[in-house]
Amino acid sequence: MDQTVALITDILSNPLFLIGWAMIMLPSLAILLWDMRVRNAHLMPLMKWVWALTVIYSGVVGLAVYWWSGRKEIPADGPWRRAARSVAHCYSGCGMGEIAGLVLTVGILSLSTVWVAGVTFAFAYAAGFALTVGPLMQEGTEFGAAVRDALWSETPSITVMEVVAIGVDLTLAGNAGMGEALFWSSMIVSLTCGLIAAYPVNLILIRMGIKQGMMDPRNTDHAHG
Repeated sequence: MDQTVALITDILSNPLFLIGWAMIMLPSLAILLWDMRVRNAHLMPLMKWVWALTVIYSGVVGLAVYWWSGRKEIPADGPWRRAARSVAHCYSGCGMGEIAGLVLTVGILSLSTVWVAGVTFAFAYAAGFALTVGPLMQEGTEFGAAVRDALWSETPSITVMEVVAIGVDLTLAGNAGMGEALFWSSMIVSLTCGLIAAYPVNLILIRMGIKQGMMDPRNTDHAHG
């Protein structure tokens, strides 16, 4: 196990990893933006941001999730695709919080591991929570009801996502600072690990009726698509 981690760390420490990542992520983002502009312009503005951030965090993996579950061209919908859209929605907010937390606690303040984990989790949870409460209130849900719904439906997903993501990042990055390639490459890997880990949680929550999942993209307004 230690040898495997060391091998992965060596790969991630090489700046060529980040160059390769950019060469994959940027075309993936370009394809996404083109598809949303030309074929799926009807998608809600929030979901456009969700998909863009998902691809920025996870590159071709994020693009694959969008292509499989987030377009009007999908042949059918169901819990598996709803869970994919749901986890992407959660991921977009939590990713922002995680990046902010790691930059602050590791890159700027150089805090201990316990503080890094705690503060980063808090940032990620707050961002993911706000991305759920905000849209609910825009739809007319009262603040108290929106908070209760978000606590019940999002806490399991965010918790699993961030425990895995933060754990992977701390394992791989060690004491790497912002000036080192390992700091950023470990963040990329850890974010995607969190996305994958939270997917089955969202699927279970949807099957249990705790979450509805995001709207079927085939049923949104296609007037502008």
